[in-house]
Amino acid sequence: MPPAGLLRACRLDPTSSYLPMDALTAFFLSAVMIMLNGAVLGLMHRDLPQSLQPSAFSWRVGTLLQAGGCVLLAVQRSLPTEWVLPLAHAMLLLGLTAYWRALRQFYGFADVVAIGLPFLLGSLGMVWLSAIDPSRTGRILLAAACWSVIVLGCIATLASERARDSANSRRVLMGVFIAVVLAIAISGLVFGLPGEIRALLGNGGWINLIAPVIAAILPVVGTTAFLQLCSERIRRQWEHAASTDHLTGMANRRTMANAGERRVQTARQSARELTVAVIDIDHFKGVNDRFGHEVGDEAIKHVAARIEEACRDTDLCGRQGGEEFVVVFDGIDGEAGLAAGERIRRAVESQPFVIAQSRFQITVSLGLAQLTATDRSLDDLLRRADRALYLAKAGGRNRVEQDRGREHDAGVETKVAAH
Repeated sequence: MPPAGLLRACRLDPTSSYLPMDALTAFFLSAVMIMLNGAVLGLMHRDLPQSLQPSAFSWRVGTLLQAGGCVLLAVQRSLPTEWVLPLAHAMLLLGLTAYWRALRQFYGFADVVAIGLPFLLGSLGMVWLSAIDPSRTGRILLAAACWSVIVLGCIATLASERARDSANSRRVLMGVFIAVVLAIAISGLVFGLPGEIRALLGNGGWINLIAPVIAAILPVVGTTAFLQLCSERIRRQWEHAASTDHLTGMANRRTMANAGERRVQTARQSARELTVAVIDIDHFKGVNDRFGHEVGDEAIKHVAARIEEACRDTDLCGRQGGEEFVVVFDGIDGEAGLAAGERIRRAVESQPFVIAQSRFQITVSLGLAQLTATDRSLDDLLRRADRALYLAKAGGRNRVEQDRGREHDAGVETKVAAH
């Protein structure tokens, strides 16, 4: 993302002392480095998930356009100024616009025409100020304005995701773009000064020396940061897949075991109330046998959504497997647990399952267990909640039962075994 593009795009006099030959050579080397970065991103493209490929493609296009702009600037002494400067400027602007689009695609923003306006206006303006009404100062101000708008758009896109994306690579990429916009501001300021003032600053030569270095470094750092951003997104997706149930999006059995155990131990240490519910869909085998497993899966998703709707944000909801779910209610005693269980039961019962324009009544049975002094782990609570669930099934289903920690008598055990 070379800010030097705006400097070189603003040059009119090929004999000017503002553009030493070393700077042209540096631009050529910058172009080579940028193209190598684009090639690396191209080789990795197929290995990226499909959800990231559109943004990676846009970033690669932007990188190659930046390289093309640097090539034109490197050979500009041999080409007509009236068309090489507008073309180089247009390629650099379009490349940076592609970066902006890549970031928007990465974070799921829809394409909008507005992000292309700085490119369009800047390109047309550069043609006018290079071939029709040449003005070096005008080109400097136009280039600085257009580049700044696009770069600030990139920064705003990254900043808007700080709540959802805490990745260090996002912050690094923001830093890269901030460095670019600062370089643009300094370049525009120095070259927009009157000649006598600019002479006091060394006639801007130091800017010419620094700019090609920035042009070489920023694409490398920016592309590396973008690839790291993709890598961290992939890692989070794998972690999410490993911790959630693929069908319902709830916590899976392993996550429930780990997170639930932590909550139980915290409740024991702090003497907090805690209640666990085991939930089972009534007559689920009949749904599968009658309508098939695909409909059965949709029924499970339907019930999972009703359970989550009926729970608080602080409740831990998960799918144990099959048609069984578990909820850990933090800070809830037995009576409040019964009320929470009833709320879940009614939420499922009150919203029929609709599939293929048909409505089916689905109900659930719940077994609850409140944490007591004899419970040492989540497994102890789950065993007690399972016993209560069997009682709810034996009592006619679509019920909520609670195990209060007492041993079941032989008659209860006989009912459970019969169920």
